[in-house]
Amino acid sequence: MGTFAFGISGASGAIYGFTLLEYLVKKKHKIFLTISREGQAILKEEVNVSWIGNEKEVNQSLKNHFGEKEIEFFSPENLHAPISSGSVFTDGMVIVPCSFKTVSAIRHGTSSNLIERAADVTLKEGRPLFIVPRETPLSSIHLENLYSLAKMGVRIIPAMPGFYNQPKTIDDLVRFVVGRILDSMKITHSLYQRWDSVEQT
Repeated sequence: MGTFAFGISGASGAIYGFTLLEYLVKKKHKIFLTISREGQAILKEEVNVSWIGNEKEVNQSLKNHFGEKEIEFFSPENLHAPISSGSVFTDGMVIVPCSFKTVSAIRHGTSSNLIERAADVTLKEGRPLFIVPRETPLSSIHLENLYSLAKMGVRIIPAMPGFYNQPKTIDDLVRFVVGRILDSMKITHSLYQRWDSVEQT
């Protein structure tokens, strides 16, 4: 199983991060989790999940939700967390959703919180970085920042569900996006119906 840094930043679309996190933990991947303060608030608003408090409190909430799994939370202010150092190995990092404030910070290497620092470490160590921006419409600033990150090798997976498999529920749409993230991470799954299995008319 893999070991991943996992960030949830302050953009709408917390359900994508929550669903991906549940899948990775269920499949026994080791997760170093950090959530921005804005991300914590949006998780509460959009998913009704309260992972708010200090590290001890949030880790207890995670234990209550997931049981005894390989997941550990670190405060966004904790720049002494393991994922702040390149000497701590991970298989990469995923940020979902990824706000454009975070996109800009990663591009410019500001590292003002743990999400940004862990992303900076991921890039400098040459490890895969996956981001899921969720914003519309996009300005030229947004596009320039994404283009710069793409040139650095960052894998950009916009939260754009497909409709060729005729989704019936919001969960179907979420599973499609999460499945595409997992595809980019090269993690096998069966969350959505693939194109070659869709009956053509």
